[in-house]
Amino acid sequence: MQQLSAQDLAAWLQDDARSKPVLLDVREGWEYAMCHLDGSTHLPMNEIPQRFSELDEDAEIVVICHHGMRSYQVGVFLERQGFGHISNLAGGVDAWAGSVDPAMARY
Repeated sequence: MQQLSAQDLAAWLQDDARSKPVLLDVREGWEYAMCHLDGSTHLPMNEIPQRFSELDEDAEIVVICHHGMRSYQVGVFLERQGFGHISNLAGGVDAWAGSVDPAMARY
């Protein structure tokens, strides 16, 4: 699984020549309500085993959490289910807020 920095993800999202990834936010509902990346899909980590079939296994998916640990675990799970294009946002939304969007709420 690829580890993607916040800066690399920001560059990807701004690059009109590349197709946009699915931004899969696996945090709890209260965390997602506090802050999230625009356009992200919220699917809490504990629901992934029952709902991963809702995701396109051929899509490029960037998994996101608070610091990058839960998203890494979800990414490993998705790869084991046959998903071939998984990236983990290293440092999670905390890294995004710290280096890309300082106006984003932090917790």
